[in-house]
Amino acid sequence: MARFGWKESGMRIFRSLADVCLSRSRVRKGAVILLLTAAAFAGALLLAQDQPVIRVDVRLVHILATVRNKAGQLVGSLQKADFEISDNGAKQEVAVFERQTDQPLSIALLIDVSGSTAIDLKSEIDSAAKFLHALLTQGNPQDAVALYSFDDTVTLEQNFTHNLTVLQDKLKRIHGDAGTSLYDAIFLAAREGLEARQGRKAMVIVSDGGNTTSAKTTQQALEAAQMADTLVYPVVVMPITNGAGRNTGGEHALTFIAQNTGGTPFFPMLGAQLDRDFNAIIAELRTEYLLGFYPHDVPLSKDRYHKLIVRVKQPDLQVSARGGYYGEAESYSSSPQGGDLSAEPRETRKKK
Repeated sequence: MARFGWKESGMRIFRSLADVCLSRSRVRKGAVILLLTAAAFAGALLLAQDQPVIRVDVRLVHILATVRNKAGQLVGSLQKADFEISDNGAKQEVAVFERQTDQPLSIALLIDVSGSTAIDLKSEIDSAAKFLHALLTQGNPQDAVALYSFDDTVTLEQNFTHNLTVLQDKLKRIHGDAGTSLYDAIFLAAREGLEARQGRKAMVIVSDGGNTTSAKTTQQALEAAQMADTLVYPVVVMPITNGAGRNTGGEHALTFIAQNTGGTPFFPMLGAQLDRDFNAIIAELRTEYLLGFYPHDVPLSKDRYHKLIVRVKQPDLQVSARGGYYGEAESYSSSPQGGDLSAEPRETRKKK
């Protein structure tokens, strides 16, 4: 056994030396490869510094638009070629076009139940019930409505559903008092409700336009609605027609929000006028054009908000569409501030 021991030991030594030589060779080769890789990377880096940065935005921007003639009648027979879109002044190509779209519709119905509306609340609820019936008994079976009430607190009475019976039952039970958190209601219905919904979206607000207890501002409410890609339809019920006693400031603020989201403001009296305006909202929603484009060659600024202009080639027609969207910018720190508001379900409702 001993005579084989030396050979075994000698073989081990020989193999050990060979391994060392091979290891050194591999180290040298590895070092060469590492140096070549570093040189190639440095060269690519220097080359990249001389090349322009090309930004490609593949986000499809959707626009819901309604068109009227000079007489105020809805026009639903236009073609794709009739529309023109510009993004921050740069002309865009219409990539998506649907006429009188049958895409599912999500509507947030907001009812002002503050003390200032108490006298008229029953009439408003009766008209809102007719609106829900007309909306949900026709159109897409996937259409859904969420019901909110607001005074000094915003309450989610019913989440999105197509069940007309449930919605009408919840509608009859709403009540409230105290102050008015109008802008909080818009903010929360957009941020917590509509933003996550797919398809077409709209917010219908029944109010006298008053706002006394909101934590959010008009601008924050508008930004939340724009971020949710929702149309806003304020229905400002006016028990009186003269300026005295009316909240004209609130009316102007709601008009501003509607116009910048592509919606339409309404200012009816109670009864037949209110019913008529609810029907007008349904007519608009069923005569919409769905447009879409992929932004290209858009000049950027530090503002994330892109200004949109939607036109038709016929000069006697007027387009209603949102005035912009939040997209790419040169630099920005954050999206519009959210805060810590939340809409409370009726079962856990608390006063502030």
